[in-house]
Amino acid sequence: MANKSAVEPATLEAIAAPYTCGGIPNSGEGLAAIVDLAREVSAVEIVSLPTEGLGAGLPPSVPIVIDRRDGKAITGLKSIIDQYRVEPGEVNGTAQTTTLQSFIDLVNRHKNDGSAVFGKTAWPEPALTAVIDYHGEKSSARWGRHRIRYAFPITDEFKVWIEKNGKPMDQGAFAAFLEDHAAELSAPAGLEIAEYETLFKEKFATPIDLIALSRNLEVFVNAKVKQGVRMQTGERVVEFVEEHMNGKGEKVEIPGIFMVSVPAFVDGEAVRIPARLRYRIVGGEIQWFYQLYRWQFWLRGQVKDDLDTVKQKTELPTFEGSPEAA
Repeated sequence: MANKSAVEPATLEAIAAPYTCGGIPNSGEGLAAIVDLAREVSAVEIVSLPTEGLGAGLPPSVPIVIDRRDGKAITGLKSIIDQYRVEPGEVNGTAQTTTLQSFIDLVNRHKNDGSAVFGKTAWPEPALTAVIDYHGEKSSARWGRHRIRYAFPITDEFKVWIEKNGKPMDQGAFAAFLEDHAAELSAPAGLEIAEYETLFKEKFATPIDLIALSRNLEVFVNAKVKQGVRMQTGERVVEFVEEHMNGKGEKVEIPGIFMVSVPAFVDGEAVRIPARLRYRIVGGEIQWFYQLYRWQFWLRGQVKDDLDTVKQKTELPTFEGSPEAA
């Protein structure tokens, strides 16, 4: 006797029943509906697109999404994949360092084939910029987005010398200025004396000479100036007259050149700059000022020396100028 509990074989009518009963019509229209259903099922497809012949800088293939619904376009998957990264795919941004040594250490930490250092050596705002992912000499182009920068922070002492350069000061203010900045005065070397005394036809002053001058000026801070003359030795003499002294004058010798030695950059080497000492007599009053000789030239020389130091300690190519915009 047959076992009535056995499952009977499925028939085509049984399979199609869900669709013919209010679903897909059992006709030519039904075939079209089945095609549409198949399209819906396979409407979104992820494929691998070969990149050969599309230019440099691409992997062998890239994943893309083909969406056939409603004529939607082909889209890439990178933005979606990047959302799930636990680490960045590349380093972007600019690290700022405040000392030359930190700049060198950080460059050595990250450098690779193709890295390069650029130096803006002219005033204002001198700076060094290392581009870690720069284009190699024979390699393909890279993004150039990973950078390290050192902006040569200017010392307060150097700022004062630049701000006061060429600006007249009354006698009391000038005497105080020399006292306050005595540590930044330097004795000239033999070659400096020979070069600048010949160039300016003036006598070079030592720091002691300038301090003595400042103290003499303090004595005559309220005195009138009678005259100024130049001696055969190249020095100048001004004669101060106290009004209550009935014309009695006191002479003070004025040197023509002195040497400033001051670090221009934080933790940097001192820059030596010759300065010319000047004064003007207006209506019996005297005003003092100094002129730093080619100070931008000496500053640029210091930046170039630091760029050479970076080249030696990082073993990277260095260039004067600026890299392409990131």
